Amino acid sequence: MSTPPEPRTQVRIFTDGACTGNPGPGGWGAILIKDEHRAEISGGEVRTTNNRMEMLAAIKALQMLKRPCNVVLHTDSQYLVKGATIWIDSWKRKGWKKNRSSNVKNVDLWKQLDDLRSVHSITWKWVKGHSGITENERADKLARKAIPNKGRSK
Repeated sequence: MSTPPEPRTQVRIFTDGACTGNPGPGGWGAILIKDEHRAEISGGEVRTTNNRMEMLAAIKALQMLKRPCNVVLHTDSQYLVKGATIWIDSWKRKGWKKNRSSNVKNVDLWKQLDDLRSVHSITWKWVKGHSGITENERADKLARKAIPNKGRSK
């Protein structure tokens, strides 16, 4: 008789991305919360888009998890939520194309996210940005702070 699998850890993640110019310098931020434990991560790129930063925030946060988890991921990006819950399976079936002549943008990141979906059970929650949700506001601050050269003259 086999032993039942260990229950999955419950994790809440809040993510955000930011860009000055689109494309332009960008940053991403994420907060991971498990019980009373909390971790904040962020990063940035010199030339990117807001959508890529939104996606990278989710990817980097999910990559931090050491074992399969039940995740509730909060984001203010409808592109990310719709892509991960509605569009991604169709894109995969079509060879990462939207239609015969149109490739999916950010396919490198969508493939990474798809791999992470097979490891973790993810519930995607869209939240309205800048609406006073403490962790979403903090993720936004982390993302903005991580933008390379933000506020500095060249």
